[in-house]
Amino acid sequence: MTQDASLIAAFAPTGVLRACINLGNPVLAGRDAQSRPIGISVDLAAALAQRLGVALEPIVVDTAARAVETVSAGDADVGFFAVDPRRATAIAFTEPYLLIEGYYLVPKCSPVQTNADVDRSGTRVVVGKGSAYDLFLTRELQHAEIVRAPTSPAVVRTFLDGDYEVAAGVKQQLEADIQGTPGYRLLGERFMVIRQAMGLPIGRGEAAAKYLATFVDEMKTSGYVAQALQRHRISGVSVAP
Repeated sequence: MTQDASLIAAFAPTGVLRACINLGNPVLAGRDAQSRPIGISVDLAAALAQRLGVALEPIVVDTAARAVETVSAGDADVGFFAVDPRRATAIAFTEPYLLIEGYYLVPKCSPVQTNADVDRSGTRVVVGKGSAYDLFLTRELQHAEIVRAPTSPAVVRTFLDGDYEVAAGVKQQLEADIQGTPGYRLLGERFMVIRQAMGLPIGRGEAAAKYLATFVDEMKTSGYVAQALQRHRISGVSVAP
């Protein structure tokens, strides 16, 4: 078996590249009018499949946690994730291709004015279960209580319905979900930067991991990632250096 054949077998053991597409983050992916997955994740997956010379099979999930489970189990060959040490035990990550900001949302009348005000007893912070924000805030918050919505797109609805003190998530999604509902504001600074990367099951081998890392670097330096952001009209995020 040649090295090229070994590499293709590592990425596409079923004969196609199964790419896990998480619809839980609108910066990365969504659906078109025909309900097909679209977005920068889909574009990168298609470019990788083309480079490998195999067909692409999108595997669509609704949450980051489900994406991690799917790729970790080997039920998908690549995925798109926020880099987190808990996930690195099962997934080999590339360097990030995007930097995404996480913000807090509060009622306008809230006494919470800064990020430091959030971590206080009696404050309940709504996050998407298993999201990068959930993992990060679970480590960082010492006094506030974390309330987990079933998905990231459900965070604002859970926050509103439960009359909670704070919602946490992707800045663009919070802004979009609260649009048309007066009486709320984002705090003035991000509480974290998500390092969005590609990844594959850690057992696929060092050669596959290096190939994927090189692919992501080339997609950044060639301008492909920046062009994909423009094509899908995504603002407020930056291409990782």
